[in-house]
Amino acid sequence: MEVGDVQRRIERIEQVRRVGGAERSTVEAALVAEREVRAWLDAANSDLVALLSAQASFPEAAVAEVSRCTAREASRATERSATLDRSPVFAHALNDGAVTAGHIDAITRGAKRVDPARRDELLGRIDALVDVASAATPEQFERRIRREVRLLESDDGTQRLERQQRNVRLSSWTDDEGMWCVRGRFDPVLGVRVSAALDRVTEALFSEAVPAHCPDDPVEKQRFLRAHAFARLAVGNAATEGGSDHDPGGGAVDPVIRRTGRPEYVVVIDADAPHGRGHGDGPSVDWPIDVEVPARVLRQLTDEGNVVPVVVRNGVVLHAPGNLDLGRATRLANRAQRRALRAMYATCCIPGCNVHFDRCKIHHVEWWRHGGRTDLANLIPICARHHSSVHDGGWVIELGSGRELTLRLPDGTIRNTGPPRRTAA
Repeated sequence: MEVGDVQRRIERIEQVRRVGGAERSTVEAALVAEREVRAWLDAANSDLVALLSAQASFPEAAVAEVSRCTAREASRATERSATLDRSPVFAHALNDGAVTAGHIDAITRGAKRVDPARRDELLGRIDALVDVASAATPEQFERRIRREVRLLESDDGTQRLERQQRNVRLSSWTDDEGMWCVRGRFDPVLGVRVSAALDRVTEALFSEAVPAHCPDDPVEKQRFLRAHAFARLAVGNAATEGGSDHDPGGGAVDPVIRRTGRPEYVVVIDADAPHGRGHGDGPSVDWPIDVEVPARVLRQLTDEGNVVPVVVRNGVVLHAPGNLDLGRATRLANRAQRRALRAMYATCCIPGCNVHFDRCKIHHVEWWRHGGRTDLANLIPICARHHSSVHDGGWVIELGSGRELTLRLPDGTIRNTGPPRRTAA
């Protein structure tokens, strides 16, 4: 975009801001203009950062000082500038407002996933995807970049995994409030094992009751419980039983940890998928591991745990272990129902919401207090914000036989979605 194009967009935005009660389509058009102006500004920022970096011995510090931003934000800005310098195609797309800074940051993260000698090759592949990026969210585009990385890796990611294993670190410090803080970086294999252990201990400790001081916010609650689970793994019963400073049992294995057993991996088999993950025709197999590991390591991880298959077709569960229909016997969804819902939904069921399944509530489409049953066909995952909108904001949700979702809003707007897709953003 030229400066004149930017100016016209700014004038359009300001006109909508000044006029009260503008129609929805007019407001939406102004938001599109705002997104395009923001992209142009991000492109300008990257050009200016490049100029400053050529003259400053510590570019990140200089950028942080003049931009009044944090060191992390300044580092992201310098990395984004370097990425655009190596990808003129995306530099033009950002300047024209076709993509956003989020798309460029996704490219930066993708480039870090391959050896430096192959980054130019990867960027060449990504440059051919500029039209894909312009029609996708940054999250969707990042998934496509990960696919390109997998195709580029000729060694099944073994060299990258070895590099990640060399970079495992753990540090701790005490902050200004006197809180003991810990931060770690783990390779994908170790990270999966640590995360699975935290999940198991969290469920074993807090499935029926939570400790004192637990926050109500679902995101903060999950972090709070995982922190206590981490402490239990590290120091045993003393972490959660009154703060005793002795090691119970003389070093014996914590009985709660012993009861958690082997990790569970819910494997989703999509019978309708035309292609598996790089394996030609056939159903898609989606492993519940959100990091990329070589195939041999994936086999080792699943050998250590219990693999539970769930088969879905067109958004409907064809097979899942356990009792999926509890009727009016209980209001809370059981473990089998949560497995099945997790197989269908990666996030909140509301269109466009990216809150992860683990942070969602299980909601009765026909409300429990109105006679709704705790059957799989009546359950959906929904985040705390949208759950409040349903119960207190007048939102109405209907669910079809194929899990097609109809959302009726108080202003008369109706939104429809097809069957849930785990790969959808």
